[in-house]
Amino acid sequence: MPLRNKIRPHAPADRPSPQSRSIRTRSRTLPASALSSWGGARLALTAFFAVDGLLFAAWVVRIPDIRNQVSASHGALGLALLCVSAGAVATMPLVSRLCLRYGSRPITVASLVLLAVSVPLPAHTHSVPALGGVLLLFGAGYGGANVAMNSAAVEIVSELGRPVMPSFHAGYSLGGLLGAGAGGLLAGTLTAAQWLAIAGLLGLAVTALAGAALLRSPAARPVGTASSSSSSSDSSSSGRTAAGAGRVLVLLLGLTAFCTAYGEGAIADWTTVHLTDDVQAGAQAAAAGYVAYALAMTTGRIGGTWLSVRLGQNRVMLLGGFTAAAGMLLAALAPLVPLALAGFVLVGLGLANLFPLAIARAGAAGGPRGVALASTLGYGGMLIGPPVIGFLADATSLPLALTTVAVAAAVAALLPLAVRRH
Repeated sequence: MPLRNKIRPHAPADRPSPQSRSIRTRSRTLPASALSSWGGARLALTAFFAVDGLLFAAWVVRIPDIRNQVSASHGALGLALLCVSAGAVATMPLVSRLCLRYGSRPITVASLVLLAVSVPLPAHTHSVPALGGVLLLFGAGYGGANVAMNSAAVEIVSELGRPVMPSFHAGYSLGGLLGAGAGGLLAGTLTAAQWLAIAGLLGLAVTALAGAALLRSPAARPVGTASSSSSSSDSSSSGRTAAGAGRVLVLLLGLTAFCTAYGEGAIADWTTVHLTDDVQAGAQAAAAGYVAYALAMTTGRIGGTWLSVRLGQNRVMLLGGFTAAAGMLLAALAPLVPLALAGFVLVGLGLANLFPLAIARAGAAGGPRGVALASTLGYGGMLIGPPVIGFLADATSLPLALTTVAVAAAVAALLPLAVRRH
């Protein structure tokens, strides 16, 4: 799951941050030709975010078919899904170093190639160990792509001098929506192997076209020098106090991201299984559950900045967390497909802006290091969510296991209250 940052809400509306002032200044002085060049890079990178979301959703909607193919129990499937987490966690630090050495853009292209090549592989496995092996590769591509793409996105945001980060993640959500929708519509027509092969080929085609445009765009300047120069001008004692408070704030925001991403990861991997096994939905109706969730999240992100300006970030996060908690209880426990789908819509709307606002505020409080810490905790939540749900489902039941997502969403709603006191 990619870094969902928002730049405008970094500081209260009546007190712009130094970062926002420098952004506005640079935006006014940037030549039109440079804006055009960076606009092309922005469009190309948005295409990468979209295909990343599409490929992940293409896999998600066919998880029940793959589960049946390898004859996996809930617990065994959870272990296999844990391999996605392991591949991503092992790859992220390496990709971060590769981006520093070779640049984020070529690493973005390479990671998307790996992701597209690995997507069709699960459909050709016939045992849980084999599935786990190919999901390690899939996780490596997915984790690497998210680190590299977000690094490239931060550079483009800095160069354009405009708060365009939400548009990249809207592209991811739109790609996920398209992948889930097409996968659901074609579930009765194409086998899992056919569908995932088509998705992989489409991913390679988009990567080739968008990669050529991205690699031709102007080189970016380093990001984050302002934060370091600002911190160096502080006195040593006040600097240490501010740094300590900043770390506490970033940790709280990181926990918010963790709770939110726990729910996102669990829903991504277990929605179709829950609707198929527990609500007795057909293949197309089960895929519609993830489509409803993805559409609601996309809609929520589009209006996220507007809501943050009018209601305030804390209120948006508080209302969003409790909306997601209520929706998850409905989706997990409702016995009818329409009610469950309505629950997933509420979950998507509720979770939509929690992660972006948490990461944006962590960046305002701690600079690039704050973003790194909060996003690492967030990714951790997304990675452990699916296997935890699997183990709990074997111990109790899948509907009861999914209620832990409601608990996590409620915690994410309350954490901003603690953040406000810091």
